[in-house]
Amino acid sequence: MATDQEESDPRWPKQLYAQGEEPDPRFTLANERTFLAWIRTALALMAGGVGIEALNAVTGHPNPLRTALAVALLLAGVLCSATAFTRWMTTERALRRGRPLPAPRLAPVLGYGLGVIGVAACVLLFATGI
Repeated sequence: MATDQEESDPRWPKQLYAQGEEPDPRFTLANERTFLAWIRTALALMAGGVGIEALNAVTGHPNPLRTALAVALLLAGVLCSATAFTRWMTTERALRRGRPLPAPRLAPVLGYGLGVIGVAACVLLFATGI
């Protein structure tokens, strides 16, 4: 049965805020800043992908390697933005329950993935002289 506090709490997702206790606001705000940093990272990745594809358009002769690089950056941005909210929610849940914070699963994927994309960009630069 829902309490008056649960019914009057306008925050979403209600399932999350119904669990545990309110953590120190500094931790909640730090979690939110981290979420926003992941969103900024996603926007930067997608902007890079769009920029590389725009380079394809202005050169007059599209390069499939450039297109592949653009798609890889766009997909990395989509992955980052898609997992940012999930990461925020699992961290917030851990804070509310007084549990250890979850391990960062996206960081190594992005780190290694962007390393591979960077190597591909270098190869593309040297191979085609963009």
